[in-house]
Amino acid sequence: MAEAVLLALAKIGSVLADETAKAMLAKLCEKVNNLRDLEAKIEQIRMQLSAMNSVIRKIGTVYLTDEVVRGWIGEVRKLAYRVEDVMDKYSYHTLQMEEEWFLKKYFIKGSHYVLVFSQIAEEVVKIEKEIQNVIELKKEWLHHSQLAPDQFMEMERQRSQDSFPLLVRDEDLVGIEDNRKTLTEWLYSDELDSTVITISGMGGLGKTTLVTNVYEREKINFPASAWMVVSQTYTMDALLRKLLMKLGGEQQVSPNIDKLDVYDLKENIKQRLKNRKCLIVLDDVWDQEVYLQMSDSFQNLQASRIIITTRKNHVAALADPTRRLDLQPLSNTHAFDLFCRRTFYNKKDHTCPTDLVKVATSIVDRCQGLPLAIVSIASLLSSRPRTYYIWNQMYNQLRSELSNNDHVRAILNLSYHDLSGDLRNCFLYCSLFPEDYPISRESLVRLWVAEGFVVSKENNTSEEVAEGNLTELIHRNMLVIVETDEQGRVSTCTMHDIVRDLALAVAKEERFGTANDYRAMILMDKDKDVRRLSSYGWKDNTSLKVKLPRLRTLVSLGTISSSPDTLLSILTQSSYLTVLELQDSEITEVPASIGALFNLRYIGLRRTKVRSLPDSVEKLLNLQTLDIKQTKIEKLPRGISKVKKLRHLLADRYADEKQTAFRYFIGMQAPKDLSNLVELQTLETVEATKDLAEQLKKLLQLRTVWIDNISAADCANIFASLSNMPLLSSLLLSAKDENEALCFEALKPKSTELHRLIIRGQWAKGTLQCPIFRGHGRHLRYLALSWCQLGEDPLEMLAPHLPNLTNLRLNNIHSAKTLVLPEGSFPNLKMLVLRQMPNVNQLVIGKGALPCIEGLYIVSLVDLDQVPHGIESLHSLKKLWLVNLHRGFLTQWNKSGMHHKMQHVVEIRV
Repeated sequence: MAEAVLLALAKIGSVLADETAKAMLAKLCEKVNNLRDLEAKIEQIRMQLSAMNSVIRKIGTVYLTDEVVRGWIGEVRKLAYRVEDVMDKYSYHTLQMEEEWFLKKYFIKGSHYVLVFSQIAEEVVKIEKEIQNVIELKKEWLHHSQLAPDQFMEMERQRSQDSFPLLVRDEDLVGIEDNRKTLTEWLYSDELDSTVITISGMGGLGKTTLVTNVYEREKINFPASAWMVVSQTYTMDALLRKLLMKLGGEQQVSPNIDKLDVYDLKENIKQRLKNRKCLIVLDDVWDQEVYLQMSDSFQNLQASRIIITTRKNHVAALADPTRRLDLQPLSNTHAFDLFCRRTFYNKKDHTCPTDLVKVATSIVDRCQGLPLAIVSIASLLSSRPRTYYIWNQMYNQLRSELSNNDHVRAILNLSYHDLSGDLRNCFLYCSLFPEDYPISRESLVRLWVAEGFVVSKENNTSEEVAEGNLTELIHRNMLVIVETDEQGRVSTCTMHDIVRDLALAVAKEERFGTANDYRAMILMDKDKDVRRLSSYGWKDNTSLKVKLPRLRTLVSLGTISSSPDTLLSILTQSSYLTVLELQDSEITEVPASIGALFNLRYIGLRRTKVRSLPDSVEKLLNLQTLDIKQTKIEKLPRGISKVKKLRHLLADRYADEKQTAFRYFIGMQAPKDLSNLVELQTLETVEATKDLAEQLKKLLQLRTVWIDNISAADCANIFASLSNMPLLSSLLLSAKDENEALCFEALKPKSTELHRLIIRGQWAKGTLQCPIFRGHGRHLRYLALSWCQLGEDPLEMLAPHLPNLTNLRLNNIHSAKTLVLPEGSFPNLKMLVLRQMPNVNQLVIGKGALPCIEGLYIVSLVDLDQVPHGIESLHSLKKLWLVNLHRGFLTQWNKSGMHHKMQHVVEIRV
């Protein structure tokens, strides 16, 4: 970097005439010459921190009880963050110097850079000294005795040394009796070959409890049986040796067993199991390779069963889908039952006293069906006085009780410490969102990228790598899926409350971040090293000034007050801010000082009351995401096109009451030099203009494009530009009003990735015959059509050309009176929405149509007076809405006895 800066200064010096300016420039050059040494020092610091982080990773594989060790780790983390700050500041200012060629301003600019780099050099000197102090502290503090792992963690790891698992009584299996029955049936199923059965789920759900009960009851029916706990640390020879001993008994094992290699051990196991039906449990498996390396020992075994418990979905995939059991949290009823059985174990009927039912219910609800948490709290309360005061006191401190409970933390920490460094960051980041908050995949991915947790790999963008990280956390059962999209990807997810409490505790210990309510925020000013902050419970119109100079991230969803002082104090004091997420907050304006935040990569203002953005946003050269959807902003600043690193621009606003329902949201006027934003991946939503087609031609990185206000005159050019985008995957096209007829003949997408298409407005005649539906139809997964007059049946017309569609929505469409789903049509469709379709009075579902349908929503078809023909054949249906139909529909529904015929449907609304 220093070389580039010196080159820039040389070019400036060659044209300077003013002697004072030359003297100043010479001084600056001297400073920059020293930057070479500065860069070398920074690199040396990074190497030293890398070495110390290696030590931390080795220690951090288990939870340490030694406060001194944890204190040392905290100091290293703090130093690492300071180095990150210095590096960001240095990188920004060297790049800015290289790009500035405005000689008239350079006298002022030059003196500014002398000061900036002097400050950076002074900071580096301080950091060097502090690193040496930390190294000395390590030598002085970290003795081997202080690196002993936590006894509870080790107990979880070393359970495999026990000869047998603990006996689990039938009465302890509250809420999982059906699972026990299923598992037992699988043991005695008709398969003659060796069969793998997997039990999966997050830590603490009772996988081992369930399998232990079944194993103890049924092992007597298998001539050979063995229970093995694998956990994260294992060697194959040790596992095979232990298995051989368990299968034959120590008296039958060769005295030379310790000398046998893996091959010989497997041969011995095969010989021992020959012609014997066996039951083998591999408990707590973290890697597929455990079974794959052992599997040849179990070949050709008659009707044998291998049960594997795991927290990871890819391990569960070792079993056939019909032999996988994915445990879920207990229902409210079963959770309360388990709590009472453990709390009132010495009462014959285990009933909860009437005066404690309310607080007991609150305690159980907080555990969210996690048996581990329920049993832990119940055991604690079983020895406490049974008074409302004591129990309510426990409820108020339940969060800390669970996150600090040794057994709860030990079990859940196993999952955390199995993560790589980047996955740990991604996991801890999710704890910054409020409790039970549905986290959007798209937002989370953009936040992780902005934070620098992920980088592009080979042909995958940073966003794609981040999506892979999210998938991995879900497969490890550390995040819970709330909804999936049309491609089967997670759409929203959440964190189990107990897991979130653990993550928050770890985040605080590791100085990663913290989540606080308003009361705690008042005290935050005392902690100058807060890195990431999530706030909630903010009082309306309350002004709070905070000074957090090291703050990188502020996540405040619906909490920042309308008072400008609070946000202003953060923006002026937190110069390293990277993420500013203020979604649903009460703020009405963004201070101009935001332009000074050189590190800002993410701005989230969705559904705030902000009316405009300051011109200073053009200085945010590192900005990647700008989310101003559904705000009151009508126009973007002219200089937004200078922010060339912008990757995601999300900008639209709700239509006002005077406008029609057709345009319930309005796009933004496209920036004048939109084509300068060559890194754009997401563009939602822009208004169509005469030059938009030309601007779009240069934006070849676009994946998502939403365009509003399209006229018939402009649509051909716009559609032609869109067709040539090689990566396009999601497209929304909206006419300027309900009477503007668009022609889609020019829409011939080159991208086979285009899977989501939303069209709003009138179509030119023959649109259903256009290439987008005919030639490209097999690539579509999501299709939403609205506000058009077809005069024909869209279902019958589209069905042959959309074989892979999973989501179809038709809204406000004038079509034929009878809609027909042809025989065998839409084989992959999971959701069908028919809304506000005047004149439709009959729906016919052909034989074998919609075999995978899960949601059918028929709403406001006011002329539909007959029960859809063939609806009872939809055996995969889970949700059925038949709302606001013809007044005679309900009578027909009741006469048909459909409620009885469709008892398999989880939710029916008629």
